[in-house]
Amino acid sequence: MDHLDQQALVTLKDVMEDDFALLINTFFQDSENRLKMLNSLIDSDNQDAIRRAAHSFKGSCSNVGAPLLASLCAVLEKKAVANDLDNIKQNIDVIKAEYEIVKALLLDL
Repeated sequence: MDHLDQQALVTLKDVMEDDFALLINTFFQDSENRLKMLNSLIDSDNQDAIRRAAHSFKGSCSNVGAPLLASLCAVLEKKAVANDLDNIKQNIDVIKAEYEIVKALLLDL
C-alpha cells in the first residue's frame, strides 16, 4: 500500500484549486491534535475515546489520500472496539511514524 494515493490527490487539487494548500495545512494541524489526543489516551482504559480518536483520524487520512495511514488508524480503531488495549503505544508509534512520512510527502507536492 502506498503512502499517498496520487489519483486522489490529483482529484483533490482539481476540486480544491487554490484552497488545496489550505486543506493540506488544515490536515497537518488536525493530525497533530489527533496524535496528541491519542498520546494522552495511551495509559487510559477509555476504549471508546481511543476508538473515536482513531476513527476520526482514519477519516481525515482517507480524505487527503493517505491510505496506509488510514489503514493503521483502522487497526487501532478495531483494537479499541475489541477492548484490546495492550500495546496500543506501539500502534500509535507506528501511526506517528507513518504520519511523518505522509507529511513530508505532502510538503513536497
